[in-house]
Amino acid sequence: MEVEAAKLIGAGIACIALVGAGLGIGNIFGNYLAGALRNPSAAPGQFPNLLLGFALAEATGLFGLLVALIILFVF
Repeated sequence: MEVEAAKLIGAGIACIALVGAGLGIGNIFGNYLAGALRNPSAAPGQFPNLLLGFALAEATGLFGLLVALIILFVF
């Protein structure tokens, strides 16, 4: 019984990474949009950086989700 509660608490703590990923992705796209509206000619040059930042932020969230699922179903 205590082990099951510890698993659920650990998985919940691991899911905090999803909150960070959501905030990071929102920050990345918001700043890109603000910069693109200020200087539309520079926006296409920064688009690859936008995608790289999105991928790295999303990977952080996916790793946190993977850790939570491992905690729940493996241990």
